[in-house]
Amino acid sequence: MTNTKRNIGEGTKLWHEEYSNIGACTIGKNCIIHSHVWIADRVIIGNNVRVEAFAFIPEGVTIEDNVFIGPRVTFTNDKHPPSKNWQKTLVKVGASLGACVTVLPGVTIGREAVIGAGSLVTKDIPDKVVAYGVPAKVRREP
Repeated sequence: MTNTKRNIGEGTKLWHEEYSNIGACTIGKNCIIHSHVWIADRVIIGNNVRVEAFAFIPEGVTIEDNVFIGPRVTFTNDKHPPSKNWQKTLVKVGASLGACVTVLPGVTIGREAVIGAGSLVTKDIPDKVVAYGVPAKVRREP
């Protein structure tokens, strides 16, 4: 059975929801979701997450607690569209993605990792590093 209901946690603010497309997803407590975002069905967003305007989050993406998703961040879930061979993507606790980051499918972004603006994330990013570029590479380690 498909979940057709959104689960929105207490204290979460959806800014100008009428300008967004927010599906049957799960969004945790005390999040801020700005306007003009696309959040697909079955997306899971943890607590204290901030999603800036014009972000695109398709099915298969999980975002853990205390994550920042900058404006115009785009996640993808299909390496060879339109195959519908969707892959899962994970953003771990405390990560921060700058403006206009693109994340390819099947990637894990580590705990407290920082991804610089305009980067293209093509492979897993370790915990607590700073990565940026096209493709994103680790530029600073803890």
